[in-house]
Amino acid sequence: MISLEAVYVIAGVTFGAFAAAAALNRLHPKRFANAAFYGLLAISFLFGSKLSDFANGILALGLIVVGGAWRTGRGPVKTTSDAERAERASRYKSFLFVPALIAPFSAFAGSTVLKNLSLGGKPLVDPQAATLVWLFAGIMVGLALTMVAFRPPLLAPVTEGGRLVDTIGWALLLPQMLAALGSVFTVSGVGTAVGRVFSTYAPITTPRTAVVVFGLGMVAFTIIMGNAFAAFPVMMAALGLPLVVQRFGANVVAVSALGMLTGFCGTLLTPMAANFNLVPATLLELDDRYAVIRAQAPTALLLMAGNLLLLCLLVYR
Repeated sequence: MISLEAVYVIAGVTFGAFAAAAALNRLHPKRFANAAFYGLLAISFLFGSKLSDFANGILALGLIVVGGAWRTGRGPVKTTSDAERAERASRYKSFLFVPALIAPFSAFAGSTVLKNLSLGGKPLVDPQAATLVWLFAGIMVGLALTMVAFRPPLLAPVTEGGRLVDTIGWALLLPQMLAALGSVFTVSGVGTAVGRVFSTYAPITTPRTAVVVFGLGMVAFTIIMGNAFAAFPVMMAALGLPLVVQRFGANVVAVSALGMLTGFCGTLLTPMAANFNLVPATLLELDDRYAVIRAQAPTALLLMAGNLLLLCLLVYR
């Protein structure tokens, strides 16, 4: 059975290749910082499940120190020229997008029709990790198709992949770190503590007020944590379950669905959601790194108001 461990191993090998490429690039101004950063990531992926929690914590702190204090950076890499890219775009046209589209289609198929695929009476893929495993399989198929159809240099995946992660920089780690932060908040009882603060200093006495505060809390914690999935358990423990559902009798399914949608409005407003809001600005080389957030803010506020209205109208029916 194929599990996430196989994905982690190949991801670790990939980051190891990025580390080696950075270390060997004598023209790279940050080659040792980048090599250390990608090397620590490679160790984490390759051996994280075999290391103790303490050792994994040291790895995480090392990544923070290298990325935050030593700082990674971009360097010169041997890549195609603008003229070469224009010529290939003219030659291959829309077929250029086919390898990139294989990955999302593979993930969709893997989470639906292929999720329970078996071989010899046993699941081919771990059902709990089916989406990610099939996404990874799609990436590998897309890479293989790219190498066969376009015939780039053999080291092009390492060169171009390294260039991409160099451009993204420390933001590469932010989604994983924030997901871990959400787990830490949940285990440490932050949601219960927040609920205690409201019950002591700002008691909520009406159903509509409770659900609006819950929705605004989802937005606020999403802005802080960069991820509505991380904010959800905190706010459900603080207000959603004890107050909105248990005390005022709201429908838990409606609260959960609309609460998540409301929280995602905060994703559009925060630099902490770096993969959505900072990385695109970096890749497009925009002068204003917060340009994406500024463009999204009016839409986010309108959606938030609409979702709060839906919370008030639907969860108590």
